[in-house]
Amino acid sequence: MTIAPPRDTAPFWDRIATRYAARPVANPEAYALTLERTRAYLRSTDSVLELGAGTSSTAITLAPHVARYLSTDISSGMVRIGREKAQAAGIDNLTIEVGQLGDPALDAGPFDAILAFNLLHLCPDPAGEAAKAFAALKPGGYFISKSACLGSGFWFLWPVTAVMRALGKAPPVRYFTRRWLQEAIRKAGFEIVETGDYPARPPSHFIVARKVPD
Repeated sequence: MTIAPPRDTAPFWDRIATRYAARPVANPEAYALTLERTRAYLRSTDSVLELGAGTSSTAITLAPHVARYLSTDISSGMVRIGREKAQAAGIDNLTIEVGQLGDPALDAGPFDAILAFNLLHLCPDPAGEAAKAFAALKPGGYFISKSACLGSGFWFLWPVTAVMRALGKAPPVRYFTRRWLQEAIRKAGFEIVETGDYPARPPSHFIVARKVPD
């Protein structure tokens, strides 16, 4: 399947940014559990990078629990809304920037934790993103992600998403299994310490991976 590079999809996300920001969380229970499990790995002294952060709702929730939080997205529209929300919330340790991991203009770290929620299945090379995260983490740091894993039992959705992409109503989506994603993260050098599905159907697979110190 051919998938456009992430930055090529920025106009799509810019176009829907306002509607996206107004949309309620689809599964509040699963989202709350994701936040709870993520916070369990964050410390008050941590420096955190979030990738594909959208309008930074998660960043605004998690930033008060750490020392420094950098929230990023390829969409300038999403970033603008995120900055407005952060200012209204009075979060002073949160920086929100346009970009993605590896951009020279962004802080290269190293970070104590890198978060990527609902992102890897939208990337043409999830394994490459995991490898970049590994390089940007401190030894012992965590790469925490949650991804739609549609490669087992959900191929019937592919024609639907293909039509929606053709109509400009959906971004490219990569179909992979939980096992494939876990193996890609391990090959990047990580030790997987926790997994879960929040929600279970369709599986939105949560992975906590640790960069083992040398």
